[in-house]
Amino acid sequence: MLADGIYVMNNGKYIGPDKPGPWAELFYQLDIDVFQLGPLFVVFGILWLLWVVGMWTRQRWSFILGIILSILTLWYLPIGTIFSVVILLVLLLRKQKLRL
Repeated sequence: MLADGIYVMNNGKYIGPDKPGPWAELFYQLDIDVFQLGPLFVVFGILWLLWVVGMWTRQRWSFILGIILSILTLWYLPIGTIFSVVILLVLLLRKQKLRL
């Protein structure tokens, strides 16, 4: 998301095909220009990288950040949705395992 956000801010289009993926339909219905969402993608990308570092270094806050980011990224069909669901499941199963 970070790379895509920087790319769209510099080039006016996303990496890949000229037409964004199915996620864009959600924003078109809200009358939002998806090509102006570069800063949003940059913020999400930075937060996801921060989450990875937090998980890698076993920071307590990384669990809740992962849950929040996964929920907030469900709109990013199809790839973001798939990753978000997988990460949510892994985090929740991991949390249950730690409570045993």
